[in-house]
Amino acid sequence: MKAVLVCFAGMSTSIMMNKMKKAAAKKDVDLDIKAIPLSELEENLEGVEVVLLGPQIRYAYPEVEKLTEGKIPAVVISSVDYGMMNGEKVLNEAIKAIE
Repeated sequence: MKAVLVCFAGMSTSIMMNKMKKAAAKKDVDLDIKAIPLSELEENLEGVEVVLLGPQIRYAYPEVEKLTEGKIPAVVISSVDYGMMNGEKVLNEAIKAIE
């Protein structure tokens, strides 16, 4: 599964990315994931299966939908899961969005 985690600067999403990688390893899920700022999303969509938005940029959801032309699912991570850095739950949401 190829995913991108999007936020303002990619700082807190880097922590979430690492938590998701650990969860993926436990579940034997092949996860290729990258944490990027919103400004770099357009040039990082090649082969991406799901876009995950940090809750702090939920306002950008319509812009992301436009960029992906509705062909790549976009998911806003819940504030609770993000705040608790629940990588397993966010991974499960990403998998569900792809299916």
